[in-house]
Amino acid sequence: MTAAGLRVHVRGLPDNTRGALWIVLGCVMFSCMTAVVKYLGGSFDSFQLAFFRALFGLFAVLPFFLRHGLAVVRTRRLGMQLTRAVGGSLAMLSGFYAITHLPLADAVSISYARALFLIPLAVLFLGEVVRLRRWTATAVGFVGVIIMLRPGGDIAPATFVAVFGAFLVASITIMIKKLSTTEQPESLLFYFGVVSSLVALGPALMVWRAPGLVELVFLMAIGALGAAGQYFMIRGYRIGEATALLPFDYTRLLFAGAIGYLVFAEVPDIWTITGALIVAAATLYIGVREARLGKKSGLSQPAVDPPAVARN
Repeated sequence: MTAAGLRVHVRGLPDNTRGALWIVLGCVMFSCMTAVVKYLGGSFDSFQLAFFRALFGLFAVLPFFLRHGLAVVRTRRLGMQLTRAVGGSLAMLSGFYAITHLPLADAVSISYARALFLIPLAVLFLGEVVRLRRWTATAVGFVGVIIMLRPGGDIAPATFVAVFGAFLVASITIMIKKLSTTEQPESLLFYFGVVSSLVALGPALMVWRAPGLVELVFLMAIGALGAAGQYFMIRGYRIGEATALLPFDYTRLLFAGAIGYLVFAEVPDIWTITGALIVAAATLYIGVREARLGKKSGLSQPAVDPPAVARN
């Protein structure tokens, strides 16, 4: 199949199916970013890592600014843009702190506590209709996360930071869904990059350590991977329902597990494997069901036009 044919085929898929493809791509980018953050966590404070992620993430979207000019800056909802950017900045700081102070598998697993917040928020603020099967499949996927987390014993302070970050991620996911009906993805990335760089600068200066050349390359990779993952997530949630796409976000656990084994020689135990299989089963069920529903209702069209960068 040619590239043009593949593009036509993908455009013909149901909205939730196409959104799921973007979400999975975003999970790949975020998993790679998490691995680099974990690798550098022994040399840099999480605040400094967050600052470089924000700064170089902003640099990654500058080509869009040069290409589209002031169209990237224009917004109809400046207040929500800034609120989302501040919330995203705090979520990023919380997430990086958890990654550098907890085992990688634990930090990633705890981040999925946002499932407890996202579905009620989507019902309340987006008016999405969540039927029993989707509630059940999502709950089953979250049980898989709990199995991998294996809660018990003393709880590290970083755990509470990770849970707080999960709540923030759920909240900004809802805001992204609302913003994406009128704002371009490049606009969301631009405002997040500017605001998060300013928010993270102060804490980073208090723990600053000058990076070497090789370290600087890795820091740039954090920004580029984070910006790419964020862009893919925005595209996904722009065309699909938040509650339908949520289970596909669990695939980041599978990617993180593979990276942990290949890069950090972390061998998953039976609990991690069991939880991952449950997550994969729930995700597969949602995907098959959404595809069948899409065929019954006919080919769905996007609610809004895709951004210019995706059309060209």
